[in-house]
Amino acid sequence: MRLSRSLVTGAATLALLTTLSGCGSDSESGSKARTGADSVFGSDADSDGDSGQTTTGGLPRASDTESVASYLNRYTPCQGVVTGDEYDGGHDGDAWGTDESEDPAWGIEERAVCTDGSDRPIALLTVSDMKEFQTAAKASGDEFLVGEDFAVVPVGDEAIRSLQRSDLRFLTCDADLAVPSGFEKEPALVDGCVLTNYVPE
Repeated sequence: MRLSRSLVTGAATLALLTTLSGCGSDSESGSKARTGADSVFGSDADSDGDSGQTTTGGLPRASDTESVASYLNRYTPCQGVVTGDEYDGGHDGDAWGTDESEDPAWGIEERAVCTDGSDRPIALLTVSDMKEFQTAAKASGDEFLVGEDFAVVPVGDEAIRSLQRSDLRFLTCDADLAVPSGFEKEPALVDGCVLTNYVPE
């Protein structure tokens, strides 16, 4: 699967340790996870916004990278969470977003990085304007797993497959993407882009 052209081996995912996030388990946070992509983006549905809650529109939302991490930790490990700058200081651009997070065109508010169970990086991005983010993604050709107001870029295939079980959606602007029957596919906020619960190999 090619989540991002800027990463040859894969893409990066957002996740922070639950212990750092201070967020509880599904039962403590009252998770109301739903499948389905009815009104999957920009819904006005209620959400606490602080613990990766899934909105009634289908996509999870989170107010900061700690909340994103708390949500991801339900599906895949995330270890050693640091800010993007801290991570980049000891690594050579192997987590997505080193330059993009500094570019206002992407609308990225915050970037953090953790590692999965195989020590592969996962980039966590909170997004102030998802339409702006999708416009930049279309221009770059990059692909992401997205919630309502955040995006993640996992590099490790195991993490990617684990997150496919979540309510995140695969954002792609690839006109040639064929989605097998049994999977959902909805228009994204930007013409020519789609959201689907199918993640290509």
